[in-house]
Amino acid sequence: MRYFWNFNIVFAQIDLLLNGLLLGLLLAVASLMIGVLLGLFMAFLATSKHLWLRVVSRFYVTLLRNTPLLVLIFIVYFGLPDIYVRLGKNESFVFALSLYAGAYMTEVFRAGLEAIPKGIIEAGQAIGLTPLQICWNIQLPIMFKNVLPSLGNYLISLFKDTSLAASITIPELTYSAKKINTLTFRVFEVWLVTAALYIVACYLMAFILRRVERRFAIQ
Repeated sequence: MRYFWNFNIVFAQIDLLLNGLLLGLLLAVASLMIGVLLGLFMAFLATSKHLWLRVVSRFYVTLLRNTPLLVLIFIVYFGLPDIYVRLGKNESFVFALSLYAGAYMTEVFRAGLEAIPKGIIEAGQAIGLTPLQICWNIQLPIMFKNVLPSLGNYLISLFKDTSLAASITIPELTYSAKKINTLTFRVFEVWLVTAALYIVACYLMAFILRRVERRFAIQ
């Protein structure tokens, strides 16, 4: 029995897929931005001189990195309302993904902070810079330049993780593809087009991010 391909049915609803793709990108960017802030905070705790602050950071990283993202999404979306914390679908997903991203960002930033030569920080202290000035003018610029490739890779990874938003019926790309598949029963066509959209989006993000990295590298 031959299979008769029919991509026209999928392309007729390409707007639904493209809107889902755009929503996924927005969810990933929002989660990365919040995750970066959370990761920075935890990274400074991880490099603190105080043991209890390092313990707090380590506990957060260990807990979040060893919890499956889908489980974390369900805890936030289905669990928080039981303790009277109600968030919308998009907000719940961004919150869960940000927590997840922050745990990985913590380790990236911690490594970046520890890689800064001590002599540079001591030079800042020698000319009378305050700890806040050293952090803002020395540590953060050097660290971000060093970890920029990792940040780019995590953005792409988070974008692919947005496919899990379909589990709570957020109309991103995967959920939109499931909806079209249910209506048309064109399994191969729908998921091949969906995979192609993910691949193209990830390739374009990687291309843009590599150009940004090269530009910062020559400064």
